[in-house]
Amino acid sequence: MKFNALNEKHIRTLQHMVAPDRFSTGDSVLDLHAKDQSQHGPSRPEAVIWPLDRNEVANLLRYANDHRIPITGWGSGSSLEGNPIPIHQGLVLDFSRMNRILDIRVEDFQADVEPGVIYQHLNEKLRHTGLFFPPDPGAQATVGGMIANNASGTRTVYYGSTKDYVLRLEVVLASGEIIELGTRAAKTSSGYDLVHLMVGSEGTLGVVTAATLRLVGFPVEYSAAIGTFPSVKAAGNAVFEIIRSGLNPAALELLGPECIELMNREERLGLNVSPTLFVEFHSSSASHLAEVLEMGREICNQQGCTEFRSGLGKAERDHIFKARHALGEMIIRTHPDCGTLVVDVAVPNTAYPEIIAAIGDEMKTTGIMGYTFGHAGDGNVHFNIPGKKGDQKQWAQIDKLVQRLVSKALDLGGTATGEHGVGLGKKKYMAAEHGKSLDWMKQIKTLFDPNGILNPGKIFP
Repeated sequence: MKFNALNEKHIRTLQHMVAPDRFSTGDSVLDLHAKDQSQHGPSRPEAVIWPLDRNEVANLLRYANDHRIPITGWGSGSSLEGNPIPIHQGLVLDFSRMNRILDIRVEDFQADVEPGVIYQHLNEKLRHTGLFFPPDPGAQATVGGMIANNASGTRTVYYGSTKDYVLRLEVVLASGEIIELGTRAAKTSSGYDLVHLMVGSEGTLGVVTAATLRLVGFPVEYSAAIGTFPSVKAAGNAVFEIIRSGLNPAALELLGPECIELMNREERLGLNVSPTLFVEFHSSSASHLAEVLEMGREICNQQGCTEFRSGLGKAERDHIFKARHALGEMIIRTHPDCGTLVVDVAVPNTAYPEIIAAIGDEMKTTGIMGYTFGHAGDGNVHFNIPGKKGDQKQWAQIDKLVQRLVSKALDLGGTATGEHGVGLGKKKYMAAEHGKSLDWMKQIKTLFDPNGILNPGKIFP
């Protein structure tokens, strides 16, 4: 696809389409929208606009499509695979001002929101209702960004990912046409499922301007436990056995000893420096939780668990989860002269111990140090690798290591990305993962966006 750069006429026209304070070509604004939290290089857009409603978005897309100007949506910039980086420059639509919670229907377990709503703010608003929106990616992610990437997080093993909570979408297509997908009904068998086609499409098929989200009841009782193990592989085996037992943990996080050491230092957690599982269970009764925790203890002990602490209070549980969510930032602070590459793969539960062992073997063989952690309950593992900035030799070694790990995940029947999306970093693995179906994805892209203006350069190799 060939795109046009913004010229003086384009800029004047765009300036008149929104209020003066919602259009910018300032250097500082362009720099802020040139890069997400990944290690992919920056690419500055030519202008940034903050739309306020769907009609503004429609007018902007219509103009951009007519003049072949690239459009990239922007939530909070918390992505980890370069998903919102405007590599073809053009225009960025920043949705931070479309951040209204439009309606909460407690009896229907639903909320209508704009794409710029931060999911933590939604849950804060819902607190008094006894309901919540479960996907929990950890960063200050917007609902629009979560829909674009099908974000998940620590609770996915029990509650599922973003796609499981999107009932209805309002979407603006590249042509400027506004369409509504899905219904407010709890389920439907009517027609093609275009809602879930949009979820996870990374803004390449359309721009979401509103969503109806499904909510669930906040757990009446919950408890947590920490299990420490002599090796990461032993902890991985315990993950498999816990899932197989049917205990249904609400969260099941695996943290390598290097992660525990770092969290202890930063947050004074006082945990044993050893491969560690953090497990959380939700239930309607305390007696059931007690039984589940005891079964969890037995399973962990059978896998060589050296310590099992159960019945953690809310304050301790929240402290650990806060540290877990901040782990990525801790790693960056600990290695100020390094960039940090995040490997995000997922495999079937039965293969989880094997992918964990493969990471350990890579560290021993290559001498490359990293931090292993992830949402073990759904087979998702992250391996954060610090590399010295400007050290091309080391980064070449890291890139080869990543290729081997992703190939291993695919060989095990897994995926190149469990939750961070394809973006820029995983494009080269799409053909290996999807085969001929990738050609059909390209045809769908062409159908929805024939001029290729929506988030160009993403997903497809």
